[in-house]
Amino acid sequence: MLIQAERLQAAIAQMLEAAGTNPASAGIVAADLLEANLQGHDSHGVQLAPRYVLNALAGKLAPNAAVQVAQRTGAIIVADGGMGFGQVVGRQAMELAVASARDTGLGLLALRNVHHLGRIGAYGDQAVAAGMLSLHFVNAVSGPPVVAPFGGNEARFGTNPICIAVPPVAPGGHPLILDFATSALAIGKVRVAHAAGRPVPENSLVDHAGRPTTDPGVMYGEGPRGALLPFGLYKGSGLALMCEILAGALTGGGTNQPATPKDRGIVNGMLALVLDPARFGDIEAFRAETAAMVAHVKAASPPGGPPVLVAGEKERITKAERRRDGIPVPDATWAELCAAAAEVGIPADRLAALVGV
Repeated sequence: MLIQAERLQAAIAQMLEAAGTNPASAGIVAADLLEANLQGHDSHGVQLAPRYVLNALAGKLAPNAAVQVAQRTGAIIVADGGMGFGQVVGRQAMELAVASARDTGLGLLALRNVHHLGRIGAYGDQAVAAGMLSLHFVNAVSGPPVVAPFGGNEARFGTNPICIAVPPVAPGGHPLILDFATSALAIGKVRVAHAAGRPVPENSLVDHAGRPTTDPGVMYGEGPRGALLPFGLYKGSGLALMCEILAGALTGGGTNQPATPKDRGIVNGMLALVLDPARFGDIEAFRAETAAMVAHVKAASPPGGPPVLVAGEKERITKAERRRDGIPVPDATWAELCAAAAEVGIPADRLAALVGV
């Protein structure tokens, strides 16, 4: 089904409020989930809301927690999320890093013990809105790991995303937001494919015996679980390990090694560097060089062929389409939303009325 973004966002906010979230935080989280859907990242959209609701009810998510600064040394900020909503706590922590970058040119944030951060590009958006450049390394300790290292057939990592964000180089221009999982697919995309009854691309999954498969059910069936593969073979595997070290070990939030408790909901850690590009020399020269390089890349488009896109362009195209047409919600995802809503006293017919279906 297709649902208009504004109505779906309002319904998700009501579900989160019914699960004990204050209205301001519920609005932030719902807006973040819908923004992911609008940009085409359904893996980080409303399909996550049922899990958030159930984690809040189970005490694995503190819906009204705020960021706490555990330690601060110069530009280095070590923050604890208290297992609050990542979309809320993460933004609060990034505000501290952005403020440090304004003062000193650098904000170095180590954030630990936070519930799912959502789309990491959102924190890149936050940095570039302040005129800053940012780099983000994230790990996830959320139950059993889901990604096998290169050369292995047993999972050892989370999907461990990396994001790099560069502010616009001209007034009214667009930032560059590079945001990707170090696995061949985000686990949420596997879940979306499973809900829609679609196969996943080749070379992204193996079953429990290490055999390549396109069946997303190997991650969700009752039998032995399969594993995602890293992107780029050893390159993605190496980056995933570095995310575990930078976002998990360095922040103090833990990694996917066996001694780390796993049954705590969705636990993220993030190391973020926020840089003020004006502190590195001639800011206009930086902007001109960046613009020239982007134009040079885009000029590689073949005659009559599709354009070369740079980071963030595909998302803007998809957002315009989905603003016009609505958000696609698979039947399985809708069923999960209805079930979670029922847990907090919102019957399915009321949820349907809220979204207009």
